[in-house]
Amino acid sequence: MRAVPADALLAALAAVDVGLQLDDYTPLELALSAAACAALVVRRRFPLAVFLLSLPAALFSSVVVVPLAALYTLAERSRDRRLLVACAIASALASALPWPLSEYTQDDRFWTFVDFVYLLATAAAPVFLGQLVQASRDAADRLAEVEEAREHERRLHAQGVVARERAQLAREMHDVVSHQVSLIAVRAGALQVGAKDTETREAARAIRGLSVTTLDELRHMVALLRASGGRTAESAPQPTLADLRQLVDTSGIEVTLKGALPSGIGAPAERAVYRTVQEALTNVRKHAPGATTTVCLWHEDDGLGVTVVNTPPTRPLLELPGSRVGLIGLGERAENLAGSFEAGPTADGGYGVRLRLPTTTD
Repeated sequence: MRAVPADALLAALAAVDVGLQLDDYTPLELALSAAACAALVVRRRFPLAVFLLSLPAALFSSVVVVPLAALYTLAERSRDRRLLVACAIASALASALPWPLSEYTQDDRFWTFVDFVYLLATAAAPVFLGQLVQASRDAADRLAEVEEAREHERRLHAQGVVARERAQLAREMHDVVSHQVSLIAVRAGALQVGAKDTETREAARAIRGLSVTTLDELRHMVALLRASGGRTAESAPQPTLADLRQLVDTSGIEVTLKGALPSGIGAPAERAVYRTVQEALTNVRKHAPGATTTVCLWHEDDGLGVTVVNTPPTRPLLELPGSRVGLIGLGERAENLAGSFEAGPTADGGYGVRLRLPTTTD
């Protein structure tokens, strides 16, 4: 919303610039110049159209604000370098040519060329500035994506540490505490059978009952700790194939999801497919900005899986170190399920990953 007052102010400044330059103007020239000034209000939405409207104003007079503002906006929004060069030349040519063209003489050629050279250098300034702003914005977006990916990795690492601690605690409880409580229950049972007085037998029976109850509770706690310790992501329920659509829609990149997998393939296979797609989309955001991605779910008689392929990046790429730990983890996950995992560059400069699992995975 802040851009609207700024654009309106720029349009007003351009109108003042046009008014100072047009001394003897025709109604047509006035209408075209006014349209160019008014178009600056929507320059962010229609940069090329606004630039084209600025050419008549540059041809009629020596205006400065309209063509420079239109060129800057176009350069900041467009990634077509050839279009920007052509527009800079067109703007310089429109400003250099004398108006009306009927008064153009042979003697004016030299000075027209000189004016064109200087005006072309002037037109290059907003083009370079717009490209610089665009590159700065792309770099900021990439850094934000990198920071988001690093934060995600930090969360996964912290959750992995917690999971390992829980698994270790579960093993300790099972190997030490459960064994000792079981021994107490056995000894109490023996004492209950061998005791001669009633009071001792009742005490032994109570000890044995409490030991059995405690052992059942410990076994339940060990089961819970092992279940939570086996997770490598959130403590919430593990993702399934039903969550793939949400993953694709919230990935922040252009993704096409095709195909489907049969129902009842098993929770481990569903998690493997989901984690493969998740890691692949994360890598696209990190290493292929602006690329489009296709996620294809497929199944055959003896196998099923997913293939994720992305096109080459279309935006400037920041060189970032990569440990390939995520891809290694996907390969290990596939191996544990008797499947296979492949990853590598494609022939057109993109990248692809492919997970294949046996149909009998459960």
